[in-house]
Amino acid sequence: MKNKPLAIQIWSVFAGITLVFSILIAIFIFVTLRSFFMEETYRIIENSQMNRFAGNVFEENPIVRDQSRQSNRSVNHLVFLPHVGVVKDSKLPPKVLKQLYKQALLQEEVSKRYTRKIQGERIYYVIRKGTALGREVALVSYMWDSYLNDLVRTLFRRLILIIGIALLVASLPAALLAKYLTRPLREMDKHVRRIAERDWHEPLVQDRGDEIGRLARSIEKMRIKLVQQDEAQQSMLQHISHELKTPVMVIRSYAESIEDGIFPKGSLEGSVSVIKQEAMRLEKRIKDLLYLTKLDYYATQEPKYGPVNLAHLLEEVAERMKPNRPDLEFKMELSEMVITGDAEQWKIAFENILDNQMRYARTQIQVNTKGAVVRIWNDGPQMEEHLLEQVFKKFQVGQRGKFGLGLAIVQRIAELHKAKVWAANENGGVAFYIQFTS
Repeated sequence: MKNKPLAIQIWSVFAGITLVFSILIAIFIFVTLRSFFMEETYRIIENSQMNRFAGNVFEENPIVRDQSRQSNRSVNHLVFLPHVGVVKDSKLPPKVLKQLYKQALLQEEVSKRYTRKIQGERIYYVIRKGTALGREVALVSYMWDSYLNDLVRTLFRRLILIIGIALLVASLPAALLAKYLTRPLREMDKHVRRIAERDWHEPLVQDRGDEIGRLARSIEKMRIKLVQQDEAQQSMLQHISHELKTPVMVIRSYAESIEDGIFPKGSLEGSVSVIKQEAMRLEKRIKDLLYLTKLDYYATQEPKYGPVNLAHLLEEVAERMKPNRPDLEFKMELSEMVITGDAEQWKIAFENILDNQMRYARTQIQVNTKGAVVRIWNDGPQMEEHLLEQVFKKFQVGQRGKFGLGLAIVQRIAELHKAKVWAANENGGVAFYIQFTS
């Protein structure tokens, strides 16, 4: 069933529920009608008996009289006299007549209902005791089950016919409903297939407020994310090729010059120093790219975090980086702050922020913690307003045209730890903030 088209599944469920419900109703009506008509049969027999005792129980042609009074319903009568037996002739077998006679003699009630099978066919009968012409008599009135069965079967056949018509009528709205529900799903299926083939520039529009509409909106959000990711990937490849091309060209040109006996920096040592510097730049860029990829991998894994003392970590990173700018004054105002996270990742994040701050600082860098916020400030030139919002993006070029992956790594680490990072111009310089969630 689950491998069938959804339209067939919906129609089948709809038709199945209708069929089962109809069958249950038919069974209920059948049982109820049979019980009702059985009671009605006994009532007819009893009414006929009352009419018989009101007249003459010994009159001729009693069946004809009963048929006229009961709308041709066949009620048969037998009259028993004590110590005599049956008065009227009957088509019932002699053995049955004897049993009825014994029942009449043994019956203590005035009237009592019975049923029995005779030669495979059921009869309903009532034995009523009374007096007629000053004599005690027992009147046995009975009806064969054929009339009741014919009536119930006729009604049941008509009910089955009505159920069949109802199923046919219900099939149309079921088919329309199935088509209504599956049409947008088929459209979404085609759209997702196009997305799988990287044809994702056509938007998916489904103006619905139900679950199908929410699914369509989720697919559209996925499409937009894929488009953005594709554009970012293309941009990243362009930036990578551009950023790596420059140091490679410098290294190659200097190496070829030295090979020809020409020293662009005036001496062999100076030219080789440039090659070393460019090689170090190239190495750092490659490491940053690999680390970003590593962070993206971490995002798909279950994190293995532990307690991290940020105050101790900031002191360690600052002490290690101070020799790079011995002319700068570091003011450290650190309070105890312990978070749950990856110490190695935050060490790299603080290194990248301090490296950026030391590059632009004139005389001073301040590092302080307060509450759940880390602030790192430098007294260098302030950023342009548009750079404040873009400084953490990949390959964002700063004011001095430096390679922009360090701060992107900081933001990625913050995202992995559910932290928030931003930059702000304040107190004549630039501050970087990291806010941790409690």
